[in-house]
Amino acid sequence: MKKTMVVAACLTVLATGVHAQSTVQVTGLVDLYVGSMRMAGDAKSRSVVGNSGMTTSWWGMQGSEDLGSGLKANFALGGFIRPDTGTSGRFTGDTLFSRDASVGLSGGFGTVTAGRGKAPNFLPTILFNPLGDSFTFSPLVLHANVPLFNGTGWAATTPADTGWSSQLTYSTPKVGGLSANLHHQLIDVAGASGKKDVGFNLMYGAGPLALTAFWERAQLSNPNPAPLAGGATKKDWMLGGSYDATVVKGFMTYGQASSDLTTIKAKTLSLGLSAPLSASGKLLVGYANTKVTAGNQRDTLTVGYDHFLSKRTDAYAMLMHDKITTFRSGTSVGVGLRHRF
Repeated sequence: MKKTMVVAACLTVLATGVHAQSTVQVTGLVDLYVGSMRMAGDAKSRSVVGNSGMTTSWWGMQGSEDLGSGLKANFALGGFIRPDTGTSGRFTGDTLFSRDASVGLSGGFGTVTAGRGKAPNFLPTILFNPLGDSFTFSPLVLHANVPLFNGTGWAATTPADTGWSSQLTYSTPKVGGLSANLHHQLIDVAGASGKKDVGFNLMYGAGPLALTAFWERAQLSNPNPAPLAGGATKKDWMLGGSYDATVVKGFMTYGQASSDLTTIKAKTLSLGLSAPLSASGKLLVGYANTKVTAGNQRDTLTVGYDHFLSKRTDAYAMLMHDKITTFRSGTSVGVGLRHRF
């Protein structure tokens, strides 16, 4: 009996040690909304049960192993989903793990990661606008990352997706509220070399004030690397800040996008605010204006309310107006539910 108890105790200690040294977590988010959508230039409104109203739905696994002496090995595998149809990916042709597919090491020196992960533009864009990572209702995200295929000719100002494949990323530790991420895509494809795809972002936060900046240069599209149209090299940069005065939090960004094949530039200014209306709900207002040299101007305004039903579930309602010079404007409305797991 005593031997049995000793063995059981040893197994318990070993299991506890393994659990403490290595962790794996299955996680994700599902977001669906019902609404009427009409973007600038659309011929008419569309009644939809849409996916990813406030956050692109995704699922994945992530984990780490304690290697000792403060060193950890990390991995992440994540893919996007369209829960309205049960289809994988953000769009047809998207890769299985287009959100994350990486392995890396972290310690007191920071974090080094290899594989597919966030592009330099992603975190500054979503953290410095009140509607976060909404690819449906956030004016700044729409201008930067979502092209329109309705005859307006509107192209996303970001050179190549919000994620880069086959990249090396170094993330510094936070020092005095300041941190940075350095990105370098290393892949050769016919007609171009991703070795020139480089970028960085900076983020600072201390008290109510937060600041950001990013710059990136790209020759390849993502997530399926191929030369940009015409063999272009595109550049994009942005500066941003936010200030939380408790009763209201203000946001502001300004950036430019350009290509070496043309003198045309896209200049984007965004403004926004979020204000708590209750212990669980916030008013969200976002505006973006993009002026294209010798081209059209786009103005998008969104007003909405986001109410948390629990720590993991929130309901939202959004009203958006979208206008591009010389085209019909569009008004969209959506009511949705977002759940994290």
